[in-house]
Amino acid sequence: MGLTKQYLRYAASAVFGVIGGQKANMAYVTLRGGERGRHVAVAACEHVFIWDVRKGEKVMILPGQKHEVTFLCPSPDGVHVAVGYEDGAVRIFSLLSGESAVSFNGHKSAVSAMRYDALGARLATGSRDTDVIVWDIINESGLYRLRGHKDVVTQVLFLKDRNLLVTSSKDSFVKWWDLDTQHCFKTLVGHRSEVWGMVLLNQENRLLTGSADSELRAWDINYLQERILSCQKAGSILREARDRVVSLAADAKARVLACHGNDSVLELFAVLSEEEVQKRRTKKTKKAQKKAPMEEEPVVEWSLQDEIVRLTHIKASAKIRWVDCLSCASGELKVALLLQNNTIETYSLKPSDGKPDANKTARITLAGHRTDVRTLAFSSDNMAVLSASGDTVKVWNRSTLQVIRTMACEYALCSLFVPGDRQIILGTKSGKLQIFELASGSLLETVDAHKGSLWSVCLAPDQRGIVTGSADKTVKFWDFELIKDESTGQKRLTVKHTRTLQLEEDVLCVKFSPDHRLLAVSLLDCTVKVFYTDSLKFFLSLYGHKLPVLCLDISHDSTLIATGSADRNVKIWGLDFGDCHRSMFAHDDSVMFLQFVPKTHLFFTAGKDKKIKQWDADKFEHIQTLEGHHREVWCLAISPSGDHIVSASHDKSLRLWERTREPIILEEERETEREAEFEESIAVSPCTDIRIMEALELYKEEFGKLEEHKYASMTAVNKLPLPKPNPILAALGNISPSRYVLDVIKKVRSSELEVSLLVLPFPYVPQLLTLFNSYIQQGLEVELVCRCLFFLLKIHFGPISSNQMLLSVVDDLRSNTVSKVQEIRDVMGFNSAALQFLQREIESKEDVMFFADATGQLAAKKRKRRKREPIL
Repeated sequence: MGLTKQYLRYAASAVFGVIGGQKANMAYVTLRGGERGRHVAVAACEHVFIWDVRKGEKVMILPGQKHEVTFLCPSPDGVHVAVGYEDGAVRIFSLLSGESAVSFNGHKSAVSAMRYDALGARLATGSRDTDVIVWDIINESGLYRLRGHKDVVTQVLFLKDRNLLVTSSKDSFVKWWDLDTQHCFKTLVGHRSEVWGMVLLNQENRLLTGSADSELRAWDINYLQERILSCQKAGSILREARDRVVSLAADAKARVLACHGNDSVLELFAVLSEEEVQKRRTKKTKKAQKKAPMEEEPVVEWSLQDEIVRLTHIKASAKIRWVDCLSCASGELKVALLLQNNTIETYSLKPSDGKPDANKTARITLAGHRTDVRTLAFSSDNMAVLSASGDTVKVWNRSTLQVIRTMACEYALCSLFVPGDRQIILGTKSGKLQIFELASGSLLETVDAHKGSLWSVCLAPDQRGIVTGSADKTVKFWDFELIKDESTGQKRLTVKHTRTLQLEEDVLCVKFSPDHRLLAVSLLDCTVKVFYTDSLKFFLSLYGHKLPVLCLDISHDSTLIATGSADRNVKIWGLDFGDCHRSMFAHDDSVMFLQFVPKTHLFFTAGKDKKIKQWDADKFEHIQTLEGHHREVWCLAISPSGDHIVSASHDKSLRLWERTREPIILEEERETEREAEFEESIAVSPCTDIRIMEALELYKEEFGKLEEHKYASMTAVNKLPLPKPNPILAALGNISPSRYVLDVIKKVRSSELEVSLLVLPFPYVPQLLTLFNSYIQQGLEVELVCRCLFFLLKIHFGPISSNQMLLSVVDDLRSNTVSKVQEIRDVMGFNSAALQFLQREIESKEDVMFFADATGQLAAKKRKRRKREPIL
C-alpha cells in the first residue's frame, strides 16, 4: 500500500487591523472600577474590543464564535455587557473576567436593538425578524416574545417606574407594551417614514423620536391610569442635516441629547430643567410686555425650542457611524464617536457654559487602516508583515501584532520587501513606485514608472531587481542600485529602468519563474502570455478563462503555473507545454489572490465569497477552507516558511492563520462540509412537508388516545383520568392537536406552501380535509385554509373523487366554504363602504383631498393642458 500525502491544518490565530466594526454600535464601559469615560466597547467582526481611549490601547477582547456582532449594551451596574450577533444569538459577558456565562437564542436573524431595565435584571432585545423578546438575566431564561412590528426593530426602552416597554421600528410605528399582560396597548402612528431612534426625556414624560427626515419629533406622555396613557405631539426640532437620523443618544440623566445623520457633523442639544424653562419664559414675557402697548395684553408664543436648546455641533474627521454620551460628576460631558473609516474619536465639553467648545481628547487610528488593505507582504525572516491601503502603509510585528511603522503613501495596489528587509517598495494606482526606508519611516523616492495603474510587482529570483506590470500595456524591468543622497551624503536605494515589454492589452499580473527562465504575464483579454526572461521572446499562451485572470503564481520547481480568474475558476497548467492539467471551480465569486506555499505544490486562493481555500496542485483536490472574514477577501500573503498566512478583507480586518500539527483527513473534511451545507439549507429553507406530516402524525396519535379514553370510560365503573398531553402541545400552552396542525401550516412561507402540499403523500390528505372542514366551521384562517383546500383538490382530484368515504367530507366543505367566504366578503364590503364614507366626510369638512385623488386630478389637468397647447 502506497503512502498517503499528509496535510496539516491551518487555524485562525488572531484578528487585528480593525478598530471598530461598521455593523454595530459603540458604548462607554467601566473596567474593574476604573475611571468612568476611559474605556469604550466596540464591535470588531465577531469579537468585541475594549479600548483605553487615553492610551489608545486594546485592553480586553470579548471573543466571539462565528457570526458578526450587531449590537452592544452595557448593564446598569457596569459589570456586564450584552452582545447581540448576526444569527440572533445574545451573549452576556463579564467585564471582570472577559468570559461569557449566559447565552440566549430566540431570534431568527440579526439583533438590532437591546436595552437593560433599571435594575439590570431584564434585557429586551429587538431583531430584524421584527420580534421583541424580554429575557430574565437572573434565571437565564426568556420571559415572553412580543410580536406586532412589521419591519426591523430599531430601539427598545424600558420605563423605570412602570412595567412598560416602548419599541420603535422601520415600519414607522412606535408601540407601547404592557409587560404584565404582554400585549401592545398603544401604537403611535404620527411618523411618515421609518423611526430610526428615540429617547425618553423629562423624567419619562416626553418621548423624542428621530425619523428619515430632518425633524426630531417630541411627544408628551400623560399617564392617565396604570395602563392608559395619551401621547400627544408637542412639537419638533429641526436638525441641520437633511438626511435620516443614524443614531440618537442621551446621557444617563437625559440632560444632553446627541444626534447625527450620514455626515460628519454631530449635533448636541441641551434639555432644560423646569426651573430653567420657567426662567426663559419669564424673561420672554417681560420682553413682550416692554414691546407691547400699555393697553394691550402681550401675546407670548411658547415652542419646543424653549425647552430643548441647540448646544453646539462637533465636526468629526469622517462620517459618523455611532455616538455615545457620558456625564461626569464634574459636569463635564464626554462624547465618543465611532467613525466609518475605522476610527474612534472622543471629545469633552461643559454644557453649563453658554456656548461650549468641544475639545478633542483622543483619536484611535494607529491600530488600523482608514481604507481597505489591498496588498500584503511578509519579510524574509517571517517576523514582519506589510499592509498598504489607500492612504497609509503599515509594518506589523507578527508575534505581538503591534504596529512598528506607519507611513503615508498613495493608493497602493502591490508591494514587496526589498532583500535585506530594510526597505519596501509599493506600486500605486497612479503608476508610481514608492520606496520607503523602515528604519527612519521615510519616503526615499517616488519613481514615475508607468502611465496607468501599477497592478503587479515581482521580485527577480536573483534578488537584483524587480518587474512591474501596468494598465498602460507595458511590463518594465528594474534593477536595484545604490546612489548617493545629496541631502544626507549617504547611499540610498533606488531602481533603474532597464527593459520594457510592450503588449497589446492591459497587464493585470506578472510573475517570474523561480529558475528565472520564464516570465508569466496576465492580460485583460483573459489570457496568460509566457515569455523568455532573457530575450523576451514569446513562449506560451494560456487561454481558457472566460474572464480576466486576476492572479497567478508559479511553483517552486518552475513546473506548474496556477491561475485564478474573475470567472471563479482556478486552472493548473504545465509550464513545459502549456497544457491545462485541471480546471477547478474554486469560489462563488471572483478569485482575487493566489499563492503557492513555498517548496510545495500546495496553494491558497482568496475570493470575494469571503473564503480562503487550500488546494493540492498534484492531486487537484480541495484540502481545507478558512472561514472567518465577513466581507470580500482582497489579498493574502504566505510567510517564507509556510507556517503563517495573513489575509485582508473589506471588513477592515487583517487575520493571521497558523499552521498547526493537526493532520487533515480529506474524507472527514468533505463530510464536515456536507453536514454544514445541509444544516445551512435546513436553516434557510426548512423541510416544511416533513413538519406537516409530523404534525398530522401527532394529531392522529392524540386523537387515538382520546378515542381509547372515551371507550374505556364507557366500560369502566369509576371515572378514568385524562391521558397526559403530548410534551410538544404542553410546551405550547396545552393547545389542541388540531390547532397545532394549523399553527404548523401557518408557519410555512407563502412561497413554499404549494410545494410543501405537492410533495405531501396522499394518505395524509383525507385527514387534512377533515381538519380543514372543522377550521372553516370555526372561522379559523379561512383564507389560508381555502388556498390549501383548493390546491389539494386540484392536484388530487382523481383519488378524492373516486373515494366514497370522502364524498360527504367534500360536500360539507362545499357548503361551509361558500357560506363562510360569502360572510367574509360581506364584512370586507361593509368595511370598504365605511372607509369610503369617512373619506368623503373628511374631504367635505377639511376641503382637503386624499393623495391618490389629488394625484389623479393633477395628471388629468396636465393632459388637458397638453391638448390646449398648440403643436409647433
